Amino acid sequence: MLYFLSQTADVLPVFNLFRYITVRTGGAMMTAMLLVFLFGPLIINWLRSRQGKGQPIRSDGPVTHMVKQGTPTMGGLIILLALISSTLLWANLTSPYVWIVLLVTIAFGAIGFYDDYLKVTQASHKGFSGKARLTLEAVIAALAGYAVMTIGEQPFSSSLTFPFFKDLIWNLGWFFIPFSICVIVGAGNAVNLTDGLDGLAIVPVMIASGSFGIIAYLSGNALFADYLQIHHVLGSGELAVLCGALIGAGLGFLWFNAPPAAIFMGDTGSLAMGGMIGAIAVSTKHEIVLAIIGGLFVLEAMSVIIQVASFKLTGKRVFRMAPIHHHFEQMGWTEPQVVIRFWIIAVVLALIGLSTLKLR
Repeated sequence: MLYFLSQTADVLPVFNLFRYITVRTGGAMMTAMLLVFLFGPLIINWLRSRQGKGQPIRSDGPVTHMVKQGTPTMGGLIILLALISSTLLWANLTSPYVWIVLLVTIAFGAIGFYDDYLKVTQASHKGFSGKARLTLEAVIAALAGYAVMTIGEQPFSSSLTFPFFKDLIWNLGWFFIPFSICVIVGAGNAVNLTDGLDGLAIVPVMIASGSFGIIAYLSGNALFADYLQIHHVLGSGELAVLCGALIGAGLGFLWFNAPPAAIFMGDTGSLAMGGMIGAIAVSTKHEIVLAIIGGLFVLEAMSVIIQVASFKLTGKRVFRMAPIHHHFEQMGWTEPQVVIRFWIIAVVLALIGLSTLKLR
């Protein structure tokens, strides 16, 4: 909305600043954070009054987590409300990429909300059917992949790019859609698996969001893209505003999610944020870089896959408990130790991922 006001700059020169993506990204960040601080306590109290016993705690999980019984979930609603409001206020809503990513975020958040709702109302950690949930996520991701492929310039819009090799491009054709499904659904569920300790998921999400905010801004600017030898994606710079909004909402949420958490983000938040980051990676043609920047999420997801596969094939477990953050808890690490050390890993991986921008 503020972007549109900037178009009347001849009448209102003060709005000239709103033409700059960097200004609007900072504005989106501050707005989202302020909204969480203002409305977060009200939403938390409302969820607590509605949920009673809060999110069910897995009986087969770490014993130390039983003290968290009664903590309300669905805190992702706070993040989503702040993110959506801030985006609508600060972003250029004529950009198709903004709507693609925003709709993926809302749709994944709705799936996560229904999953959380079932868990709370049925007092069970099982929630939504896994197959049905993945099917819905795949349909949403397929539509997003098709939209990205359609609005971009062919054949680049349906191609896979590689870090370090600007001239190496694989045109996937219609296989770009199943590839997009893997990226977006994989990112959503990987963040969901990471969300198992107070504050564990939200900081790596903000780090990934900040990294992709930089990537989106640089990819959307022809001059910067040419200087850094990365692919220029016309219109993708506006996604930096969404990333800024997510960082601001995440900072505000961390205030309430820091140990001991006053609220859990639940699948409502983790699925939405993971899906959002995956959709941004697909839009900016940095899907492989996502595997580096989001390496912590990949590690969490792979630990579950390896654990399940090993147990089914051999009857033995590779880890003491999966996802891998529980493995380290079982080894004697305290929850704050696991969280902070995983944050450090997320920062290192983000720096490595961003270094590919100039090394190509």
